[in-house]
Amino acid sequence: MISTLLRQLTHGVYVIGVCDESSVNAFTASWLMQVSFNPVMVALSINPQHRSWSILEQGKVFSINVLKDDQLDLAIHFGLPGTAKLESVDWRPGEVSKAPVLETTIAYCECVVETHIESGDHRLVTARVVNGKVLDETASPLLYQSAAHLDGSHALFPEKFER
Repeated sequence: MISTLLRQLTHGVYVIGVCDESSVNAFTASWLMQVSFNPVMVALSINPQHRSWSILEQGKVFSINVLKDDQLDLAIHFGLPGTAKLESVDWRPGEVSKAPVLETTIAYCECVVETHIESGDHRLVTARVVNGKVLDETASPLLYQSAAHLDGSHALFPEKFER
């Protein structure tokens, strides 16, 4: 099964915070990676149908909050639909980006969007990392494999590969 195969690719689980002049939001993501050392850059994949896409597109900044291996509850919380996800969680605006930074994660990065392109049914966003900090050097990250079918993606995988 394709979903089982692709779940073997190693991914972390993150809460991505977004903001623009009038809105803040956060969502769970796992499709994120470093793409450059100089400058330090990352790539994030986001569904353009997601409410946070319009905030990210307008604000052009986001935060990456690295979840601990015992924070599956936060991954679930931010993975559910809703508009007031940040109200019940301790967070603060990032120092540079003003994007939501969670206080209880392993680490965070603040990012400024450089480019974005269509990539299948998602948008691929590249961004420069402009600030960040390790908050808990002893914790281990939450891995996507440990989150099982949290995001319901198993239903989205095709039955076979296209050639």
